[in-house]
Order: sequence, then C-alpha cells, then structure tokens
Amino acid sequence: MANSELDILAIAAHRDDVEQTCGGTLLKMAEQGKRTGILDLTRGEMGTRGSAEDRAAEAAAAAKILQVSWREALDIPDGRVENTWANRLKVARVIRQTRPRVVILPYWKGRHPDHYTASKLGYEACFLAGLAKLNVEAALSHQPSAFSQVASAVASVVAGEDQTSTSAAKAGRRKHGVGTTGVPALSLSKGALRGITPGESSEGAGEKLAPHRPFKIIYATLYYDIRPTFVVDITDQFEARFESLMAYKTQFSDQEAGKDIFPARDEIRARVESMARFYGMMAGVTYGEPFLQKEVGLVEDVTAIPVKSI
Repeated sequence: MANSELDILAIAAHRDDVEQTCGGTLLKMAEQGKRTGILDLTRGEMGTRGSAEDRAAEAAAAAKILQVSWREALDIPDGRVENTWANRLKVARVIRQTRPRVVILPYWKGRHPDHYTASKLGYEACFLAGLAKLNVEAALSHQPSAFSQVASAVASVVAGEDQTSTSAAKAGRRKHGVGTTGVPALSLSKGALRGITPGESSEGAGEKLAPHRPFKIIYATLYYDIRPTFVVDITDQFEARFESLMAYKTQFSDQEAGKDIFPARDEIRARVESMARFYGMMAGVTYGEPFLQKEVGLVEDVTAIPVKSI
C-alpha cells in the first residue's frame, strides 16, 4: 500500500467534530494497524474562542492522541460549508489521493448546517471521485484564479471601462466563487495536502489522478437522535478519545469567553461519558460510538452475531 493510501478517512465540517463523533473508532482501528485519516472541511476561523491557527495546533495534538496517519483541512469558509461543484471537486481530489476503503461522514440531519451539508457534500464527492472520465485537476484549474481576476480588473481599467460595481457584476462574482474584492472565495493551496506520494502531486493542472470510490460509507450519528445500525466498542479507547477532545483548549477549557454558550469541562466530561455509556449499553459494552449504514448487512454465520437478545 502506498504511503498516501488510507484504510479509513473521516470527513467532518470542523476541527473537533471527528473527536466528538468517531475519535474512539479511529483510535481503535489505528491500534489494529489500520491507516486512518481526518479531513476537516474548514479551519475554524468563525469559532467564538481561539483563532484558526490555534485550532490547527490543537487539531495536530488531537491527531497525535488518536494515532491518525494523515490529517488536513480545506479552506472552505467556516459557517458556510456549501455543496458546490468546486467544493465537491476539492473533496474528490482528496478521495483520489488518499484512496480510503471506508469513509466516515456526519449523519445527514442535525442542528448545525455545516454538519448536514458536509454529509451530502462528502457523499457526492465520493461518487465523483470514482468517475473515470472526470479529470479533477483539470476541472479545478478552470475555477477562477486570483491572477485571472486581477488581470481582468487591470485590463478593464486600461480599457477605460466603467468600474462601478453593479449588483449584476457582484452576482456574477459570487456565482463563480469570487468575493467582491476579486479574490477567489474558495481556493485550495498547494500545501493543503501533505503525506501524499510525490508521484501523485496535484500541482499540475493537467495531471489526472486515478479514479477511486470508497467501498463503504458509514455515518457517525452522535449529533442526531436516531437508532444506529451498529455500535463500535470503544471501552479501551474512551479516555484517549476524551483527551483528544480536551486538546482543543481554546474551545473546552473553562474560560470567560463564551461561558454562556459552552459548558464547563466537568460538565463536558459528564455529557460525553453519558452518551458513550448509552450507546455502549445498547451493544452490551461499557462505552460505544454509534454509526448508521444505508445498506443491508450481510451475515455469514448467524451463530456468530454479537450482542445478546435477552
């Protein structure tokens, strides 16, 4: 297996989402020798506490605790995760580069728009990544660049055109993912994906990554009250999973900022443990993480099905 390939890739809207919903499962799989990864769609710049730079350092610390092999964040705006063609291409490129067998997505319903949008965005990106005739790099290269926008503006000035920003012009820029300043609202930097095999570099717009579609897509349902399809026993991983969440000190440490929004650490511990115990109880273990799959399960030996009925 190439160094860039993963067994499991968890995709979530924000840094710390994975730690809350499926961190124990990722750690358990890593302890079994699987290569795991996390793709955060945003960088957390809209958070009440801390900065995007703080969240990046905290995410790296959490990843180390969870023993993940790869972690990166796209630059989709925090609080504005949208299921656009450009965003699907960005995620599809990650799917082709990391080539996971299993993808974990958020459940497709929930309170936070970024969460449920990430679910649909991730699913459609997995589908696109498997299209043999889709050249993701070429498609991304057709998105308006900062240079092309500036060059167009300069040419307009030289030509003596009226520079009044009409509503139609603004609408056109928004349509193409460009802010009113002429700078692309969504862009993927060259260094946004580390840990990729050199031969799979995505810097060349004409270089076509081989198609890849994950074998399995499962949904982490902790954010939504629904009966799961299955539960992963994370009894041995629970403490480390909790510490990975606590690595986000700007978010979860007791502090004045946002105190009316965020519970204190002791309360967080109580809530996290209660939920893990609830799902663990459903499966007959101490702590569990819930998941849902759309497909019907296949059983080879009915005498080996886990979890007692009575």
